[in-house]
Amino acid sequence: MKKLKFILRFKYIHSIWLLCFFLFNLPIYAQIIVGASQPNLYLGNLKGKKVGLVVNQTSVVGKEHLVDFLLKNKINITCIFAPEHGFRGDHSAGEKVKTTVDSKTKLPVFSLYGNYKKPKEEQLKNLDVVVFDIQDVGARFYTYISTLHYMMEACAEQNKTLLILDRPNPNGHYVDGPILDTAYKSFVGMHPVPVVHGCTIGEYAQMINGEGWLKNGITCKIIVIKVKNYSHQSTYTLLIKPSPNLPTMNSIYLYPSLCFFEGTNYSIGRGTNKPFERVGKPLCTIGTDTFTPRNIPGVAENPPFEGKACKGILLSDYGQNIAPFEGKINLYWLIDLYKNDTNKDKFFTPFFEKLAGTNLLRQQIMEGKTEDEIRKTWQSGLKKYRATRHKYLLYSDKE
Repeated sequence: MKKLKFILRFKYIHSIWLLCFFLFNLPIYAQIIVGASQPNLYLGNLKGKKVGLVVNQTSVVGKEHLVDFLLKNKINITCIFAPEHGFRGDHSAGEKVKTTVDSKTKLPVFSLYGNYKKPKEEQLKNLDVVVFDIQDVGARFYTYISTLHYMMEACAEQNKTLLILDRPNPNGHYVDGPILDTAYKSFVGMHPVPVVHGCTIGEYAQMINGEGWLKNGITCKIIVIKVKNYSHQSTYTLLIKPSPNLPTMNSIYLYPSLCFFEGTNYSIGRGTNKPFERVGKPLCTIGTDTFTPRNIPGVAENPPFEGKACKGILLSDYGQNIAPFEGKINLYWLIDLYKNDTNKDKFFTPFFEKLAGTNLLRQQIMEGKTEDEIRKTWQSGLKKYRATRHKYLLYSDKE
C-alpha cells in the first residue's frame, strides 16, 4: 500500500513538473523556421540578379536543396562556393576541396578550402549578391565562420551584398572557454572570441562587421534573414549532419569539449561509429571502451591509430543527458587523461595551441591546475566578450 501511494505521489509531482516546464518554456515548442524556409523574405533580393552561393549539404529548404529550390524559382545562379567538407559534405576533416563542376546542375563549384580560403576577385566580379546558408555548431574552431569571414572580406572589397539565411546554433545557449589570443590566429580560430561563442551565423557576421575584424576595418553589406520562433534557449535538433564526423546531436554537444583532443596524441573516435563521443588510444590507462579506427572514405581518411586497438572512455550518455543542459565546456577528461598518461611529453601536439587559441591552457594543465582554477582565469575575458556579443544578438538570450 505504501509503495502504491509513493507511485501515485510520484506521478502527481511529475505531472505538475511537466506542466510547469511547459508553461515556462512555451517558446521552445513553437515551430522553428530557418531563414531558407522563408523565401518570401529573400527571393525579392535575388530576382534579376547574378547570384553566387556558399552552401553545403545542410543548405535545404524543407527536403529540397537550396540550389535546386532557387533554380526552380528562376534565380540566376552563376556559381557555388564550397567550404570545408565540400559542397556535398563528402570530404573528411582537413581534406582539400577541389574546384570542379557540379555533376547535377553543371554549375562551377569554387573551393574555399584548399589553396585559397578567400574567393578570388574574378570569381566575384560578375556577381550582384552572394547567399550564405550553412549550418554551424557554434564553436570557434569549426571553420565555417572562418569561411564567412573571408567571404565577407571579399564582398566588402568588391562592394557586393552578402545575404545570410540564418540557422539556429545548437550550442547557442551558452558562452564558454578561453578567449583567442590573436598571436595564435589561424583558420581554426580567427577572432578574439571564446571557444563557444554563442552566436548564429547572422549574429556572428554582424559582430565581424561591428568589431572591425575584416582587413583594414572594412565592412560588408549584409542582409540577414532571421530564424522565426528561435531564441538562444531553444532546443534545436539538426536533421542533416553538419560535417562527416558530427553525425549525432551527442557529438555536436560534446564537440566543444572533445575537439581539444585533436591537439593531443589521443583519438576522438574518427574512423569509428561514434566520432566525438569517445576518447582513447592504444594502452590508455583509463576507461573500458574499446574501438579500432578504420579508414572511411569521405569521413575519416587515415584516422589516428588506424587499424590499432584503442582503449578509453565512451561519452555518448554524457552527450545525450548532461552536455546539452550543462552550459559549459568540460575539461575533466582532458585534465584526467593527462594526469594518468604514461608519456606526458608526447601528450600535446603543436596543434593544441591553435585549438585553444592560447598557450596558457597547456601550461595550466601541465602545472596541475584544477578545472575550477583554470575556469577562473577565463572569467574576465568572458565578461568583456558577453558585453560585446550582446550588441549583435538578433534573438532573445538568457545566457
